[in-house]
Order: sequence, then C-alpha cells, then structure tokens
Amino acid sequence: MAGEVVVDALPYIDQGYDEPGVREAALAMVEEETRRYRPTKNYLEHLPPLNISAFETDVMKHEFERMQNRIPMEVLSMKRYELPPPPPGKMNDLAAWNESVDNSSAQLEHQATRICNLELMMEYGCEAWKSHLEILVKMVSHAQKLIQSLRKTIQEVNWQRKSMQTQGGEKLRALEAQWVGLVSKNYEIEQACAHLEEELQRLRTHQEEGFEVTDVPTDALQPDIPEESAAEAPGIGNVDPQD
Repeated sequence: MAGEVVVDALPYIDQGYDEPGVREAALAMVEEETRRYRPTKNYLEHLPPLNISAFETDVMKHEFERMQNRIPMEVLSMKRYELPPPPPGKMNDLAAWNESVDNSSAQLEHQATRICNLELMMEYGCEAWKSHLEILVKMVSHAQKLIQSLRKTIQEVNWQRKSMQTQGGEKLRALEAQWVGLVSKNYEIEQACAHLEEELQRLRTHQEEGFEVTDVPTDALQPDIPEESAAEAPGIGNVDPQD
C-alpha cells in the first residue's frame, strides 16, 4: 500500500526505553510529527453531516434564544393554583362567577388526578420500581459482559503481538548472531588472504634474489686467461708431455 508506514519497533524485545531522556525524545518526535503532519483525507466523509439541533424542541429553542439574548427567565406562575373570586367590580356578574367556578372545578379535578396517581403509585409503584431496577441490573450485566469480552479480545491481541514479537526477536537474534559469525569469518578470511599475500610477496622477493645469484653461468664467474700468457708461465710451457 502506498504511503504505508512500517513501525520498526518491538516493545517486548527492544531495550532502553527506561533510560533517561528517551521518553522526552519520543515526545519531542511526536510533537514534531504532529506539527508537520497535514491530513489530506477526511476520515468522516462516510458519516452524514452533523446536526446539533436535531434533539432541540421548540421550548428548548426558545430557551436557548432567551439565554443568548440574556433575558431573565420568567417567574413560575402560581395563578393556575389559585381560587380567586370575581373582581370587586364584577361581584354581580354571572360570567365572572362562572369563570371562577370553572377554575375551581379544574383545580379540584387536578387535585383528584394527583390523588389517583398517588394511590396508583402506592399500589404499583414498588413493583414498577423493582421492574425498573431489574432492567437496570440486566443492562449493567450486559455492559459488564461486553467489557469482559472486549478486555479478552484486547488481551488476546496483546498476547498475539507479544508472541509475534518474541518470535521475531528470536529470529533477529539468530540472524544477528549469523551476521556476526559471517562478518568474523570474512574478517578471518581477509586476514588469511593478507598473510598469504605477504607470504607470496616474500617468496617472490626471495626467488628474485636467488635468480640473480644462480642464473649467472659458471664460466662467466672465472677470469679470462690469455693463451700466450699461459704458455709463457714458468714451469708450465717447458714441461715435456711425456714426463
């Protein structure tokens, strides 16, 4: 794959990570890499555009606008819980009294509904709460099983990585030992070749010196004696050959 980065590191095999300055140097390299790295690929292009207002309701939007405009929140109105009589000027107004009666009926119905809810909660609230707790317990149990499965997967990945690195480390050590042996053997061969060359040079030198002495003819080593001088030599030319 083009642009693939091969991490040349074996944390389970390599040594020296605890030495002073190693961590600082690694962090400096990471900072330098992050400073120079300019991503060219959008890793979120397969996802739809982010819609941060999808969960907002009209009430929430209104409240966000209020907070953005720094408008104080309206005080909770308790008017709906009040039972006011008609105004003093409308004490004889039938419509005003009907409105007050309707308000009282609504308040009474509201209180009756609250009482009904309390009775239902007293009768079924405990069981509903227990059922809710059982659902929560099941959810927690499922989440714990999922966490255990993920931890097991992570542990298996770590073991597999450690096994691969251990095997790779042993292979690297064997190759390194083989390399050292071959380098040592090559060095010994080079030394032997150098000694042989020195020996050959020495033999050649001695051989050349020997040729200079032995290759000269024996007659050339003796001085030339003239024949007349040899006949005139005393005691040589007057001797009778028969004697």
